[in-house]
Amino acid sequence: MTQHPVSASAATTIDPIQTLPELLAWRATQSPEHEAYREFDVVTQQWRSLNWGQTLAEVRGWQGALATSGIQSGQRVAILLPNGFNAMRIDQATLAQGAVPVPLHAIDNPGSIAYILSDCAASLLMLGQVAQWQQIQAAAMQAGISLDALHTVICTEASTQELGATGLAAPQPRLLTLSDWLDAGRSTPLDPGKANAAGPGPEDLATIVYTSGTTGKPKGVMLTHQNVLANVKSIYPCVTPLPEDIFLSFLPLSHTFERTTGYYLPIASGSTVVYARSVQQLAEDMKLVRPTVLISVPRIYERVHTRLLEMLSKSGFKQRLFEAAQAEGWKRFRAAQGLTGETAEDAAQAARAGWLRVLPWALLRRLVAQPLLARFGGRIRIAVSGGAPLAPAQARCFLGLGLPLLQGYGMTETSPVVAANRPGDNDPATVGRALPRVQVRIGDNRELQVRGPSVMRGYWNRPEDTARVLDAEGWLSTGDQAEINAQGRIRILGRIKEIIVTSTGEKVPPGDLEQAILADPLFEQVFVVGEQRPYIAAVAVVQTEEWAKFAQSLGLVPLAEQSLTAPEVLAAVLKRIERATGSFPHYAVPRAVTLTREPWTIENGLMTPTLKLKRNNLIARFESAIEVMYRKRGA
Repeated sequence: MTQHPVSASAATTIDPIQTLPELLAWRATQSPEHEAYREFDVVTQQWRSLNWGQTLAEVRGWQGALATSGIQSGQRVAILLPNGFNAMRIDQATLAQGAVPVPLHAIDNPGSIAYILSDCAASLLMLGQVAQWQQIQAAAMQAGISLDALHTVICTEASTQELGATGLAAPQPRLLTLSDWLDAGRSTPLDPGKANAAGPGPEDLATIVYTSGTTGKPKGVMLTHQNVLANVKSIYPCVTPLPEDIFLSFLPLSHTFERTTGYYLPIASGSTVVYARSVQQLAEDMKLVRPTVLISVPRIYERVHTRLLEMLSKSGFKQRLFEAAQAEGWKRFRAAQGLTGETAEDAAQAARAGWLRVLPWALLRRLVAQPLLARFGGRIRIAVSGGAPLAPAQARCFLGLGLPLLQGYGMTETSPVVAANRPGDNDPATVGRALPRVQVRIGDNRELQVRGPSVMRGYWNRPEDTARVLDAEGWLSTGDQAEINAQGRIRILGRIKEIIVTSTGEKVPPGDLEQAILADPLFEQVFVVGEQRPYIAAVAVVQTEEWAKFAQSLGLVPLAEQSLTAPEVLAAVLKRIERATGSFPHYAVPRAVTLTREPWTIENGLMTPTLKLKRNNLIARFESAIEVMYRKRGA
């Protein structure tokens, strides 16, 4: 895929812009009539749009409502809303007012939200339903958390009558419906000529984003306008978004990955952002919207890949046809990227394809690749996978069948993108090269360190935590082990704190191992253990339909509790795990397994709001089962 001159010139044009409100105002002058945002109206059952001119006008109206509420420069405005017009409006209005948006995870638990509201001393909270606020209040009261700084709560889905009926319309905090809040703002309209007169500066905070907190309380990452815009400007020439591009937005705007790449970047490029109706309707929305740019996490690609394998498992011929198409497509992809050398997997896949590998690519593409690409709408120009590593088997599948999939690396503390593969410079075994203006190096213990204008100011009210990761020269310690090859491409080896060191001294990165196991559709979730133990063991959640077929094949009743612990089941499962982890050293392959049907969720405290495993909580939950696994094998 080639670079487009219009994008390169546009990237140069935005270079002088210093703040996010400036960026939106500039975009509205450049293409006021171009479609900016589209969302589905559940009341009318119709899609509705805003152009860039309308967007700026509405944001100024919302800014007036913030001013009427007494929100001043530097104060925090918490946002607990799904992706859509309202989330965009309140975010942009807060930025224009010089205040600080604090995006909250819509799926987070009320106790965590109450902690964040207190920690950042939010002055105003906007959420959807009254029930959400009631749950947050109850959680705060139970935990002894003070919300004294919070003086206004706006419920976007509530009516005035509903607020009155709840008895919650107390003076502090003041509960308002969205319409009442906006009406109050209209009574003291904002002078358009002064809309940005008291706006923020480049070094002012553009957001405080709370990290997931896999091992403790979440920390508020302070990102300035300069941080975020530096990242936008560095990403721009790498992925070349165009005004005619359509982004499908479904990752929560509370994630920095979506905020920068799926929200602020399209403002810079003048592209259209379409808000997906829901994750449940994502597959349908892909075909309906037919996006050209897809910003996603590996889980979406994993789901498509798993469904594909399930369908193929019903026909040996289709399986071989798929292997042939993937093998030929992968070969063509590697040649186009200048990647050399055949791997053992390349040879194995060709062997599995058999005689079908001699079929012409045009036929294989029509029979296999095009139906797969149609699942994404059929016109994806750029597909980005970030937030976590993508399993090699899935990268191979999608790239081989023609999905222009780019992987990168980043973290909330770097606004977030540090490195990325590019069209025409894409090595899926790595996360690509560092972005322009971003410096990387390898420190002690092979730790990747990052420096540049997109590195955070620090953690909110946590100077000691900040000092632990950010040195006097501006180098941020990422906590990830990595290596940088001669071409400058970065390969992430794993989290330093998550590396399992067995009692025999072997080091095993659990994330890579878990990814490999999850390539088997039998497993919905998995985590591995083995710290200071003689070998690796696994705990896995089985996928309901696959488990039913698997248990029945062994003559067992799937719903019977004893079926999960039957010796023949565990032996067969370990064989499947061994096949899935065949590329790993012998010492990394799990030798014992515990199975469960209960999923790990945010609600039961085993996943973070960004869907990462809470390893300490999982180890505590399965403590007895883990002990049994090692005791049975004489460990």
